[in-house]
Amino acid sequence: MNSFASKLGEIALKAWFQRLTDLTSIARTENMLKDALPDFAAELGFDNYAYLYIHPSRTYAVSNYPKEWQRRYFEARYTSIDPVVRTAATTLRAFVWSGEHRQRSESKEIRRFYSEAGDHGIRSGISIPVRTARRHMSMLTLASSRPTLTLEHDIDQIAAVTAVAFLHAKIEQHSTTPTAQLSLSLTPRQANCLKWSAEGKSMKAIATIENMSFATVNFHLNNARKNLDAVSLAQATALATKLGLI
Repeated sequence: MNSFASKLGEIALKAWFQRLTDLTSIARTENMLKDALPDFAAELGFDNYAYLYIHPSRTYAVSNYPKEWQRRYFEARYTSIDPVVRTAATTLRAFVWSGEHRQRSESKEIRRFYSEAGDHGIRSGISIPVRTARRHMSMLTLASSRPTLTLEHDIDQIAAVTAVAFLHAKIEQHSTTPTAQLSLSLTPRQANCLKWSAEGKSMKAIATIENMSFATVNFHLNNARKNLDAVSLAQATALATKLGLI
């Protein structure tokens, strides 16, 4: 067994999670936390760490991933296709992943995602998701440039989730400055149509008021919903109002 794999035994991981909890509890400033996490991840043989918070109005990362990858990740809205994020959201359990172990049925878009991540040295890792307030999610990922990752034993779920829950609370407490985040915006026409919708106007009424066709109003409202990553027009108007976009 190589030295990297030997560091990932059950005892080593459980002790690491406990130390992460201890570190989080004594980090008095966000800089203390940000300075400690890269070295802390390296202790287990990982190259990078990434804390990701996913929320309709504020999705952001605190990470030492390459800056170019962080920028690309959010500009391309990869949170919506990232297989690791999808697995985290559906299982809510700590798990090991690898870009090498992929399904043949995966889309071209996901294959491109894995390829880009690999180009930035992100090829395998451990991810630990936790449920946050109002059924949203945050997760901590320890990533490696190695193509595969094998554990000696299953991850202690309680230790893992406890540690990441403490980390989430500390990051929220410090209002930690993200290293990258999702930027939400609307075009003037999208904002205008959404503002009328928020005031209870139907698409037909908006078309009359703005001297547009019904199809044009529908086009702008649909794009506004997509830009806000909302599942419905009602959610889009609520979110846009909350963010001060309309």
